[in-house]
Amino acid sequence: MATEMANTPAVQERSHDCANNENESTKDENETVHTGETETLSKRQRKKLLKSQQWEEQRELRKQKRKERKQQRKLERQAQADDGVEWLGKKRLRRSDLAEPSSLRLVIDCSFDNLMLLKDVKKLHKQIQRCYAENRRTLHPVQFYLTSHGGQLKQIMDEINKGWVNWKDVHVKPEAFHEILSKDDLVYLTSDSPNVLEELDEAKAYVIGGLVDHNHHKGITFGRAQELGIAHAQLPLGSFVKMNSRKVLAVNHVFEIILAFLEKRDWQEAFFTVLPQRKGAVPVGQEDKLGDGNDEEDSDEDSDTEQTTSEKGTDSKDQSDSKQEEHKPLLNQSDSSERNTA
Repeated sequence: MATEMANTPAVQERSHDCANNENESTKDENETVHTGETETLSKRQRKKLLKSQQWEEQRELRKQKRKERKQQRKLERQAQADDGVEWLGKKRLRRSDLAEPSSLRLVIDCSFDNLMLLKDVKKLHKQIQRCYAENRRTLHPVQFYLTSHGGQLKQIMDEINKGWVNWKDVHVKPEAFHEILSKDDLVYLTSDSPNVLEELDEAKAYVIGGLVDHNHHKGITFGRAQELGIAHAQLPLGSFVKMNSRKVLAVNHVFEIILAFLEKRDWQEAFFTVLPQRKGAVPVGQEDKLGDGNDEEDSDEDSDTEQTTSEKGTDSKDQSDSKQEEHKPLLNQSDSSERNTA
């Protein structure tokens, strides 16, 4: 009897251990699932698997719902068309969707590549990028041409901006502009021309000199136009704008002014839409409000397409500057070429 009583606690202890083991086994089964292999899935993985299975099971249902929605939108568009209402849907109407391309051709003449330092060619590249971007989003995009494309400019574009080969709505040509366009249609835009452009003829091709020269090659675009025997003109900047600073227009400035005029049909509004505020420009007749122009900040956008306020003063100063630069080290010459002359 005593022996049986002594064995009872041991039996109870073993029964308790067995119960605990069964509970732990049940808990483990709730946490993981055996896949028939050595790997098991956690609770989170099971949920993810179940969700994936449900997604696959409902694939056809989703496809059917998409078809129904598409059919419903089609019926709505047809109903609105019958009522004479233009359907725009949920898609946001972009500015470019309203574009009405102009027949006017705008050409950047890149034949001055050998006259520029590498850093100036890089600036020209940035200006061309700006022209391309503005033409893509304007209301009246022009027929954009890059001619005499090669040399340093092409090398830089190949290295820095390889995507240029995929540009849309631009004609990139290695030939000169007068070789691919009729001379009767050409008008070279140059500040040295005595002719002032009053109106744009959309049957013409207007040429912008692709030159960042800091006024070291003054008159070169005018001379090129005369040499080729083509028409030339300058923008009517002096008729609408007064500035304290030298009236410099970069390549992209001229390009954007043409685009702005095509949209607004007003030269003054076009000029003041594009010209940087730092130039201190005011409309003609409001000279009392004339601010302090700052060409220093705009030095990286200078081009030969510019309007000068003092012909003799600029020429004499350029000559003295160029003589001094011949005797300066290369570093100093580079620094001085960044600076605009007054």
